[in-house]
Amino acid sequence: MTQTTSQSESNWLEPTELEAARQRLPILYVDAIPVRVDAAGAVTSVGLLLRVTGQGDMTRALVSGRVLYHERVRSALLRHIEKDLGSFALPHIPPSPQPFTIAEYFPTPGVTAFHDPRQHAVSLAYVVPVQGDCAPQNDALELTWFSPEEVLQETVLAEMSGGQGVLLRQGLAHVGV
Repeated sequence: MTQTTSQSESNWLEPTELEAARQRLPILYVDAIPVRVDAAGAVTSVGLLLRVTGQGDMTRALVSGRVLYHERVRSALLRHIEKDLGSFALPHIPPSPQPFTIAEYFPTPGVTAFHDPRQHAVSLAYVVPVQGDCAPQNDALELTWFSPEEVLQETVLAEMSGGQGVLLRQGLAHVGV
């Protein structure tokens, strides 16, 4: 583990501190759309996680999570991809990643297309090619690889919550799908 990672992991907020922070200021997140690409760089498949929400609903989800204090965005992306897809996912993230968009999640529905009832969050969103073996980890029940055409079907997008379906469409459009 690098020094930056160990410094970041020691900077988790206690649950009561996180709740207080969520009530007072936006929290920075990263969202990642894991994709498989062919030799020409064209997207051949898109990975979505299957999760159970706190309310017991099954949803499809992107890789997502907070950026910790004193953590580089690239390190946060790598950490969350490893946390959700496993240590053998082999993501390709450039040294200085550029998001395809910035999503603003609000606790009040309808302010933007993105909603998080817990907080106001700002998320830097990326499309991340992965080459290795991926397997759902932690609270993810399943990882399903969809073709670009399948993942954009309304039935799949309807399984996503909080506006992540909108983010998925934006990300795929950004890479020419």
